[in-house]
Amino acid sequence: STAGLQLGPLSGSRRSASAASWGSRRSGSISHSLRQQAGADDPFGRAASRQGHEDDEENLRWAALEKLPTYDRMRRAVLSNHAGVDGADGAAHELQGLVDINQLASGEAGRALLERVFQDDSERFLRRLRDRVDRVGIELPAIEVRYQGLSVEVDAFVGSRALPTLWNSATNFLQGLVGRLASSNKRTINILQNVNGIIKPSRMTLLLGPPSSGKSTFMRALTGKLDKALKVSGSITYCGHTFEEFYPERTSAYVSQYDLHNAEMTVRETLDFSRRCLGVGARYDMLAELAVREREAGIKPDPEIDAYMKATAVQGQESNIVTDLTLKVLGLDICADMPIGDEMIRGVSGGQRKRVTTGEMLTGPARALFMDEISTGLDSSSTFQIVKYIRQLVHVMNETVMISLLQPPPETYNLFDDIILLSEGYVVYHGPRENILEFFESAGFRCPERKGIADFLQEVTSKKDQQQYWYLDQEQYRHVPVPEFAERFKSFHVGQQMLKELQIPFDKSKTHPAALTTNKYGQSSWESFKTVMSREKLLMKRNSFIYIFKVAQLVILGLIAMTVFLRTKMPHGQFSDSTKFFGALTFSLMTVLFNGFAELQFTIKMLPTFYKQRDFLFFPPWTIGLVNIISKVPVSLVESIVWVVLTYYVMGFAPAAGRFFRMLLAFFATHQMAMGLFRFLGAVLKSMVVANTLGMFVILLIFLFGGIVIPRGDVRPWWIWAYWASPMMYSQNAISVNEFLSSRWANPNNNTSIDAPTVGEAILKAKGLFTRESGFWVSIGAIVGFIILFNILYLLALTYLSFGSSSNTVSDEENENETNTSIPIGEFLIVAVNNNAN
Repeated sequence: STAGLQLGPLSGSRRSASAASWGSRRSGSISHSLRQQAGADDPFGRAASRQGHEDDEENLRWAALEKLPTYDRMRRAVLSNHAGVDGADGAAHELQGLVDINQLASGEAGRALLERVFQDDSERFLRRLRDRVDRVGIELPAIEVRYQGLSVEVDAFVGSRALPTLWNSATNFLQGLVGRLASSNKRTINILQNVNGIIKPSRMTLLLGPPSSGKSTFMRALTGKLDKALKVSGSITYCGHTFEEFYPERTSAYVSQYDLHNAEMTVRETLDFSRRCLGVGARYDMLAELAVREREAGIKPDPEIDAYMKATAVQGQESNIVTDLTLKVLGLDICADMPIGDEMIRGVSGGQRKRVTTGEMLTGPARALFMDEISTGLDSSSTFQIVKYIRQLVHVMNETVMISLLQPPPETYNLFDDIILLSEGYVVYHGPRENILEFFESAGFRCPERKGIADFLQEVTSKKDQQQYWYLDQEQYRHVPVPEFAERFKSFHVGQQMLKELQIPFDKSKTHPAALTTNKYGQSSWESFKTVMSREKLLMKRNSFIYIFKVAQLVILGLIAMTVFLRTKMPHGQFSDSTKFFGALTFSLMTVLFNGFAELQFTIKMLPTFYKQRDFLFFPPWTIGLVNIISKVPVSLVESIVWVVLTYYVMGFAPAAGRFFRMLLAFFATHQMAMGLFRFLGAVLKSMVVANTLGMFVILLIFLFGGIVIPRGDVRPWWIWAYWASPMMYSQNAISVNEFLSSRWANPNNNTSIDAPTVGEAILKAKGLFTRESGFWVSIGAIVGFIILFNILYLLALTYLSFGSSSNTVSDEENENETNTSIPIGEFLIVAVNNNAN
């Protein structure tokens, strides 16, 4: 017990120590278990250390980025590993932890980045872009479009004189040459009549109007794309600047209601081509300024947004993240790799093709968009989604947008801020959407609850539909004409406010330097040439069957000709032996000449798309002409080689190797001349029916005066100029001189009626052909001259002719089936206009 008493206190202390030890072990085990359970959520655990380590790595990357020169800094981005784009498919190459923008801008890495920043929330995505710009105080470009006293007129034939008959066309043309003497046979049609208004940035404007009210003409006028046959008066300014001070075709983007595309190209390839042609605009300069200000302010931008913005500023890439964004926004990502298609090629649907037309212009840097009937072929849901995105673009990024819709559903109508109602060439209303019903109620017309507002506005100015909306029971209904509505609007408070704003000139000093485009094209001439060449190679690859078929056709025809002209052991060297050789030479020449006829169809097929892209300043006109000429040289050479290799020795021509290659040169030059001729005819005539008819007529003339049907000695003096002007004559001389001046035709001439030392010279002299070896090179030089002449004329035709200038046909603007409409006229049934009188 004493021990116990003695040990009591000791035992108590031990218990205390044991309890303390247990407590510490328990708290340690609890902390350990909590750390295991918390994992990455523990701010004091390993996750925090790992996060801090990643932040340190990212800071080191930003420090490495800041040390790079400006050019390299604009082509590198900092992206963390969790972003899902580092090394995607090996595309994102890293330098010192920095991602290469040139490889990130396209491919799987670019699409992964887009998914990361977009996340199916377009407004949040645009807000992130805008927030970065606002943080450093950079102002986005904004464009205000004003039109004052704008009137558009056309002098047109009406009634029976407008029918496109041969007699009417000839009569109208001759009267057009006389000028004023023909004015009594024409009527002046007013398409737009003294319209005024302001289209403001950051506001969505809806253009409404009944069919044939002049909406397309109005949009074309605002974008500088009116037909030259129209008479325009009044002024149109962008931020106070007239069209002579900048390029409206590139400052604004006009989305046509007609879908003109290369049928063989896919949706992605079509958008990529337009993006490359339109260029990046001021994106690169603005991004460089943004980076400088952020570095001066010590601001580290959102890495993903920084990478995206740098990727959009990359110029000249075949594919780019901008294309992927456009595909996603327009709902075209599901058909991105499908061909556009046409009547003969199965492709995307009509609604998808309409969205491709819209996407072509959205890929460019233009900040003013004028979109004509973009809802054609689309369901109401698709129209709503597209307009909703454009609305976000307008409100967040200060864009200027006017959209023409024929019958927008109510939910789409409510997305717009301003309404322009156009009828019979008059602006009936231009102002906020909230006040338009108030304006018509002041005139005695009310929109019923059962009726959509857009449908009401389409009908309220129509004489046959107006009465049903009259709501003043105490007053008798009377028809209110469109000019009266236009005058009432001037006294309405919205109209008065607009007129006051128009009286105050726009301060040009407030124009953003990047708002108006002063460069005619989005790329340099060399870059444009490379872009068009890459597309031409793609189209030739897609149309490879045609070229293979042409070669196969030559092979079959060559095999037939080889058996017909089988003359390997035929006697030669005598005057009487020349007939069969002349027949073989002439047949070969005709075959090579007609094989170039396909260029007529190729040229006419590409013209509608070409004219659209040329007028929108996608590229200089000479680039596509030069590309067509150069790209067809290998095709021409292959076809010439196939024919000559197959037939030359079998038909029994001079066996010398030099003669063989000279014959090949003559046929190659002739084929190039024929292709140049048919390209030129296609560019001038533009219609397949007319081109085929006149093309055959030209061929017949070439043959008639080519020295084959009638020798030179038998041609009358008044037609001898046509003989010397026929390219066929020089081709016939080249191949004949090459054959009949060979050594096997050098026997002494025994024909006393012809003064020539050898049989070969006697044969040539009897046919009226050149009799010296130099005649071959003179003929080749003349053929080369024709090649240059026809190709220059082809380039001039592409540069200066318009799609509607060869035809005086003018169709209604709402005719969706005609793709060659040049002048939309009001509600008159006009189908002919005399362009020559202007």
